[in-house]
Order: sequence, then structure tokens, then C-alpha cells
Amino acid sequence: MTNKTVDFYSKAAKMHVATDCIVFGFNTGELKLLIFKRRVEPHSGDWSLIGSFVQVDEDVDNAARRVLKEITGLDNVFFEQSKTYGKADRDEGSRCISVAQFALIRIEEYDKKLTEKHGAYWYRIQDLPKLVLDHDQMVIDALEILRQRAKHQPIGFELLPEKFTIPQLQSLYEAIYQRSLDPGNFRKKVLSFKVLIKLDEKDRSSSKRGAHYYTFDHENYKKLLRSGYNFEVI
Repeated sequence: MTNKTVDFYSKAAKMHVATDCIVFGFNTGELKLLIFKRRVEPHSGDWSLIGSFVQVDEDVDNAARRVLKEITGLDNVFFEQSKTYGKADRDEGSRCISVAQFALIRIEEYDKKLTEKHGAYWYRIQDLPKLVLDHDQMVIDALEILRQRAKHQPIGFELLPEKFTIPQLQSLYEAIYQRSLDPGNFRKKVLSFKVLIKLDEKDRSSSKRGAHYYTFDHENYKKLLRSGYNFEVI
């Protein structure tokens, strides 16, 4: 590295890079978001998304993995970059760019004690309190991306247990899109994709007849995806 290059970098303005995680979960027919009370100024004590500064020797995605692991105790969480937020005045504390990541987890699998230790709580999407900085906009943008993805990709399965019923799957899509769906049409459409494996086991919690459990067929989905198949659920 030449002296000219060193001088160029040393004179450049310094700023922080953060990653903020929009963590969605699904439980009892409702889409929820994991948020916590901010512990640093500005806005200490206000509701916030879960995030962290990216360390100097850390990739942005690895920073998101670290944050998700620290808060939920889970490895291999599905997450995806949604948008970068870089308005000069977005954070009164310091000049900071945030790379937002939306994550999908199965609520029944996370480490509840670890989450409580960090002061994090699940809120229904429709009951969310005001969030700090531009975090409200991050949630709005992430929800829109989730809805667009769910139309054509089986992304929603990341929010369901390993085995689920068709009514549970429909309930998830209704929670994502905040509207009712016709049960007959929904069942016909999702079964037509040939990506569900029907199990012998039934869920009898809501009726004596019960509803068959299904699992997601990852291998067949990959084959159909390579063939150019269009999974238009909604």
C-alpha cells in the first residue's frame, strides 16, 4: 500500500455500520415481531429492533448471524438483507449506516430464557409500539418484501413447525397478508405444487376427525424451481 493510498484512507470521514434484524415469528395464527428496550442513548428505554454495530473484522451477514444467535440461541436462522438505510441524520448518536436483515424463526424453537435476558419480547404486528429511529420504516419495508416473496416462494415454511396442517399453513398466509383466504381454493392450490408430503399422523386438537400433518418436500421444490415452475400461492 502506497503512502498516497494510506493518506487517502486516513483523511476519509469515519462512520459506523450497523445491522438491524427484523425478526418475524408465527404463533397461534398471528405474525409477530421480536423487539427489545434499547439500552443505549439516544432513546434508551424505547422500543427498538435488535441490532449491533458491525465489527471491523466482521462481514455484515456474519454480524447478523451473531446478533440472531445471541438473542435467540438459534443457529442457521433464515435471514435476508432487505434494505440499507443511510440518511445522514437517521441516528442522532453518530453518523451510521444500517444494513437491515429480515429473519424468520420458529417461535417454539428459540431460547426463551436467553431472549428474556436481553429484554426482548414478541409483539403482534398490529400491536407494535413506536420504534426508535427509522426502525418503523424498516419493519414496513421488510413486511412488503416478505409478502412479495411469499407469493412465489415457500418462504413461509421457515415460520412453521417441521410438521403442520393445511389449516395452519393457511393461517400463516392469512397472517402475512392480513386477509382471509378461501379454505377450499387454498388447499387445492398448495397441494397442486407437489411440494408437501402427507403424513399418517393427524392433529386432533380441534376436532375428532383431525387434520393430516404435512412436511415440506425440499428436494422436489428444488427440482421444480430449476425447471422454472411458478409457485404463485396468492
